[in-house]
Amino acid sequence: MIAAPRPSFTVPIPGRAPLVLGPRTLVMGVINVTPDSFSDGGRALDPARARDIAQAMAAAGADIIDIGAESTRPGAAPVTAADERARVQPAIKAIASAVSVPLSIDTYKASVAAAALDSGACIVNDISAFEYDSALGPLVAERSVPAILMHTRGRPDDMYAHAEYGDVVGEVLADLSRAVRRAEDYGVTRRRLIIDPGLGFAKKAAQSLEVLANLERFAELDLPVLIGPSRKSFMAAATGPLSPEDRDWGTAAAVTSAILQGAHIVRVHNVEKMVHVVRVADSLRLAAGVS
Repeated sequence: MIAAPRPSFTVPIPGRAPLVLGPRTLVMGVINVTPDSFSDGGRALDPARARDIAQAMAAAGADIIDIGAESTRPGAAPVTAADERARVQPAIKAIASAVSVPLSIDTYKASVAAAALDSGACIVNDISAFEYDSALGPLVAERSVPAILMHTRGRPDDMYAHAEYGDVVGEVLADLSRAVRRAEDYGVTRRRLIIDPGLGFAKKAAQSLEVLANLERFAELDLPVLIGPSRKSFMAAATGPLSPEDRDWGTAAAVTSAILQGAHIVRVHNVEKMVHVVRVADSLRLAAGVS
């Protein structure tokens, strides 16, 4: 695979250094403050344990840490905003006191995002791209924080019913283009937006693989691209059934493909291993003479 060009972006963050995206791939580590995450449910429910995991990620080379308190895996039951806040606020406060890397709150609820931003987060990662909660876009605009707009259709409990596409890459691009316009209508400036094609969300395995195989097309939106293949079940189409922890080798392949096609950020669970994968993939980009 020939490395695709990767434009550079500078994403401002209030009160701290901006995210510089392009010269190298950034690694986003995932911490799930949930009892039922598909990958590591229950491991970080205790705030002190979440802090320790975050410190280990930062030491291993994480550039961003993404913290979520509601599982959004296919079929997951929703969590109330009060329960989500009760889980995530103590974790973010503990992590923010222990690491210097930017923290992202993985939520689609405005009240949860506000509490997280008040507790030390500085990026909002919304799986619905401001579609589930109409108050989240205005909150992001008011706080002037970066936002990650992910592609999905439907809700976690019925997303696969919406996985019908004639041209999955073209339709995901069109949906994300509409999401960007929606964010701008809410007052979020374009320079604070990052897009995520949403592997595994409202996409069957073959559709996720097709999106990943054509990731370079998402440069058409002229925005930074985040990709999150880590440990997802779509890899079983190639490997056969594996536990989430045993999908790290597949994740490494997906991460490498994404970087060679121009991804700016990779969202992963095993930061220590994936940092090495990212460094080799970035070296391949340089060897190919592509910035």
